Amino acid sequence: MLQVTNIEKSYGKQTLFDGVGFTINPRERVGLVGRNGHGKSTLFRMILGEEHQDSGTISVPSGYTIGHLEQHIHFTEDTILKEACLALPENEDHIDETWKAETILHGLGFSNEDFEKPPTSLSGGYQVRLNLAKVLVSEPNLLLLDEPTNYLDIVSVRWLTQFLRAWRNEMIIITHDREFMDSVSTHTMIIHRCKMRKVQGSTTKLYEQILMEEEIYEKTRQNDEKKRKEVEAFINRFRAQATKASAVQSRVKALARHEKLDKLDEIRQLDFKFRSAPFEAKWLLTCEDLSFGFTPDGPQLIEGLSFAIGKKDRIGVIGKNGKGKTTLLNLLAGEMRPSAGEVKIHPNTRVAYFGQTNINRLQPHKTALQEIIDAHPDYAQGESRAICGLMMFEGDNALKKVSVLSGGEKSRVLLGKLLVQPANLLMLDEPTNHLDMESIDSLIEAIEAFDGGVIIVTHSELILEAVANKLIVYDNDTVSVFEGTYMDFLERIGWSDEGGVKVKKAKKDKNADRSKDAKKQKAAVVADRSKALSGFKRKMATLEEQITKLEFDVEQDTQRLTEASMKGKALEIKNLSQAIRDNKAKIDRLFSELETVTNEHDAKAKEFDQQLAEAT
Repeated sequence: MLQVTNIEKSYGKQTLFDGVGFTINPRERVGLVGRNGHGKSTLFRMILGEEHQDSGTISVPSGYTIGHLEQHIHFTEDTILKEACLALPENEDHIDETWKAETILHGLGFSNEDFEKPPTSLSGGYQVRLNLAKVLVSEPNLLLLDEPTNYLDIVSVRWLTQFLRAWRNEMIIITHDREFMDSVSTHTMIIHRCKMRKVQGSTTKLYEQILMEEEIYEKTRQNDEKKRKEVEAFINRFRAQATKASAVQSRVKALARHEKLDKLDEIRQLDFKFRSAPFEAKWLLTCEDLSFGFTPDGPQLIEGLSFAIGKKDRIGVIGKNGKGKTTLLNLLAGEMRPSAGEVKIHPNTRVAYFGQTNINRLQPHKTALQEIIDAHPDYAQGESRAICGLMMFEGDNALKKVSVLSGGEKSRVLLGKLLVQPANLLMLDEPTNHLDMESIDSLIEAIEAFDGGVIIVTHSELILEAVANKLIVYDNDTVSVFEGTYMDFLERIGWSDEGGVKVKKAKKDKNADRSKDAKKQKAAVVADRSKALSGFKRKMATLEEQITKLEFDVEQDTQRLTEASMKGKALEIKNLSQAIRDNKAKIDRLFSELETVTNEHDAKAKEFDQQLAEAT
């Protein structure tokens, strides 16, 4: 159990925490939210002892272990599997428990062939994945995860979601992916106005509660201000009249006693829209029989891909990392040449491209304002200043040099450069990696309102569900076009790693009839699979709800027990202690039952996966 009491932390004139306190109770999985720069990562560093609060205490029980996702890369073993096994708890035999490390590595996108490779051969993103595997393998009492999905693809994120939902110890997670956070957390905690608020439930519940409270506060403040002005007018009017002296003094004292409510400071929020360029033709861009490989004799990342982008299309590009999603956007943007095939861009198409490497093209010696001006020299400085304001670079902040900006600030500069360019085709490659939740909401709204076509590479299922009406899918070593939404894709096809139907090109020879029969057989298996597994899923959801309710009861009884102990109420202490013990025993039994049902679900799913493989 982690307990934080009355901590304060400032950097110069900027106050991050002002008398903050909270408790992480047993088995709570807490999502930590707040605007970028409000102190989320700082709080993690203070919990880890890497940074010290100005005052207050952070208390953990003796022997309580804390694991966190390190960004610092340091490997000592000669293979990936050995490196992961280093993190196994000390009381476990590393040989017998190797399967734990293998399971987690598989879930995070490592293959059996990868296990014997040296860790130093991995790309930067996969080295971070290995660090994530190590912290998950170590099974700490408290797991701290700061943006764990930034280096994961959509399939690994889906696996991590299931893994964290079954996490039986405590956890605090920072992530910009609202859907991911809500799916793995039992509680949500926010850093807001230098204070901390924690509720049981989702981010939506927490934000709605804060919004309602601040609306009530503002109405109360306005009423108080109105009454204060009326009292001040009375005092000023009758101050000189002796017959009113008593009434005047009474109101003066009442005014002094009544605390004046200050107006809440406005919290700036990203609020923008993309500029649309006119377009009257049908297709902004067409891609015909596109193929690409980095070497003539090497594997093809893209082979025979054909599709078109219309004015109303919202195309999501999805799949595992390293399979060619970014390469596809570079080909469409003309930054790379295809091995075969052709990308045809209509003469009236105006492209605005947000690429992962584009951030590196910002000039370190230039200011945010200069970068915006350079993107559209015809813009007056006042208009460019306004764009900087929309991107939350107000006043002198617009004059900060790129070299001192954070990753999130650089992303906002790049978005600002896109805003000044009239466009009818947006190409967006992982635009959310450095944005907070509120900024992502603004981006989704801007994409929905944009009068043009959009193609976006993302691992965020929230964005895919919100905007995509067509998909380009990298899965099972193929790339294909799916006509439909992301939910349609999950329901009708699904990811091959999760037992979904593997996408194959239709044959055009004498085997066509057999291919149709196989498809029918696979469709029947998929239908049977969904029907057979739905009961397990309902049972798992019911058990999780029961566990959450009992854990909440334990939390409430623990608070009441503390109060009863302070007041010396012996009978209440006895009854509450017994209730806590009984509920904890029920929780353990339910977890055991959940584990059994989960294993049965997985076993049944494997049976259907085998049937699907045989039907292929």
